Amino acid sequence: MRMILTKFLNIRTKGELDMIDITNAVSDIINEVDVKDGIVTIFVPGSTGALTTIEYEHGLLKDFQNLLERIAPKNIDYEHEKRWHDHNGHSHVRASLIGPSLTIPFKDKKLILGTWQQIIFIELDIRSRSRELVIQIIGE
Repeated sequence: MRMILTKFLNIRTKGELDMIDITNAVSDIINEVDVKDGIVTIFVPGSTGALTTIEYEHGLLKDFQNLLERIAPKNIDYEHEKRWHDHNGHSHVRASLIGPSLTIPFKDKKLILGTWQQIIFIELDIRSRSRELVIQIIGE
């Protein structure tokens, strides 16, 4: 029987460019539910957080942070900043580029990821945050 289940994952971030590996937490949630095969969607409510996959190793994490600074630098003018004066216009742009969600298939309760592929949450806001990620599972 096909099921749709919604769970939540609470995380605390250290602030801008904190990259948190949530792969095991997502796997744990899949193992807790009565669904063997399906898809899991991870979604971050908010406009300054993002989700992606990456090989979670220090060099690549630094490379990704450097890439974000080249694509959407902190030290340029943003229209958002002119309106809100909250110093995070670049955070919103970066989050929009990366995206707020991921969908990953799983079989026999195991995520179908590449050998070196982990699911990460990226905090793009300029301050530490408490985040509640939505984990929605569809399967049977």
